Amino acid sequence: MAFEAPISSWQEPVQEAWVDYNGHMNIAYHTLVFFNAVDQFYEMIGLGKPYKEANAMTTFAVESHIVYQREVKLGDEVKVNIQLLGYDEKRLHYFCSMVHASEEYPIATQEFMVLHVNLADKKVTPFKEGPMGKMAELLAAHKDLAIPPQVGSMKIPSLKN
Repeated sequence: MAFEAPISSWQEPVQEAWVDYNGHMNIAYHTLVFFNAVDQFYEMIGLGKPYKEANAMTTFAVESHIVYQREVKLGDEVKVNIQLLGYDEKRLHYFCSMVHASEEYPIATQEFMVLHVNLADKKVTPFKEGPMGKMAELLAAHKDLAIPPQVGSMKIPSLKN
């Protein structure tokens, strides 16, 4: 499977329930949209719900950073791009950017550091071979992408970042 650089496959409209009394998408729903895209991203790299159910392993977020750049309103279509920044045997570091789907202006970014966890004992554990291989392929596809300026201090030593 060839990966896009960045992955740009999630798009959805701003829902009425997401709009606050200021008339724009409430900050809580930015994370919901990012996580809708991340769920699809995880399926692509072999870490989705079937992986969790078959292995009793998943990821837990340990750090996240959001930057809000511009508002969106009811009915605006938003698109999420995801860039893999790094990974090791137990961690995954990725960056999401939300843009207006038709006008392409930036809306928000969210950076994540997640740990791979065995659900039986809630301990951090190495990724299985399948997802590790897909992460290697994805990082190779993303190696020439610039590091976004919003990326903070959550880095995995010895990798691209």
